[in-house]
Amino acid sequence: MNLLILNRLTAEKLNAVVELDRLCFGGLWTLEGYQREVDSSHSDLFGLFLPFSSLLVGFGCLWSIVDEAHITILAVHPEHQRQGLGQAILVALLWSANQRGLERASLEVRASNESAIALYQKFGFKTAGRRRKYYQDTGEDALILWRGDLQAPEFTNTLATWQQETSDLIFQSTGYQLQLDLPEWGAGEPAPCGGSPH
Repeated sequence: MNLLILNRLTAEKLNAVVELDRLCFGGLWTLEGYQREVDSSHSDLFGLFLPFSSLLVGFGCLWSIVDEAHITILAVHPEHQRQGLGQAILVALLWSANQRGLERASLEVRASNESAIALYQKFGFKTAGRRRKYYQDTGEDALILWRGDLQAPEFTNTLATWQQETSDLIFQSTGYQLQLDLPEWGAGEPAPCGGSPH
C-alpha cells in the first residue's frame, strides 16, 4: 500500500521544512522561526510525507490567538500541486482549530493567487478585507480571508466529509492512501479513501 503520511512536525524534520519554504516562497521563515512553532503550545505545524523517501511534500501552520486560528503558512511542493495535498493540510489545520475550541479561522493570501483563493473559498473562507502592499518582495496586496462557525455542531460532520473527499481526491490523483498520523484523529490509521467503487 502506498501511503502519504500527515503528522505533526518535530524538530528533526525542520531542515526539510526550511528547504520547502525556500522552494515555495523564497525563504519566508528561518529554521529558528519554525523551531519556535514546534516549541509553542499555541502553534500547530503539520507536514505531509512520502514515506518511501521521507520527502516532505507539504506543510502548514496555525497560531491559536484567543478564539481564532490564524493560518500562517501553507505550502505544497511544486511537483505535487493540484493533487489534493493542500486540501489535506487545510483540513488538518481546521480540524486542529476545532479541537482547540477556536471559533474562527483567518489568513492572508496574495491577491493574485487565484488557485489558493479558490481552495480557501471551497472550504468556506470569505474575503474580509485587504492589506495594501503587504508582501514586501513585490509590494502586492494581501486579501484577508476568514471563516467562522468552527464550533458549530455540524462542523465536525463537515470536517469528516471534507477529509473523506480529500482522501478520495488524493487517491485518484496520485494512487496514495492518506494516513493521518495524529493521536487525536485515528492515529496510524489510513484515512478511508478511494479505491473502492462509489
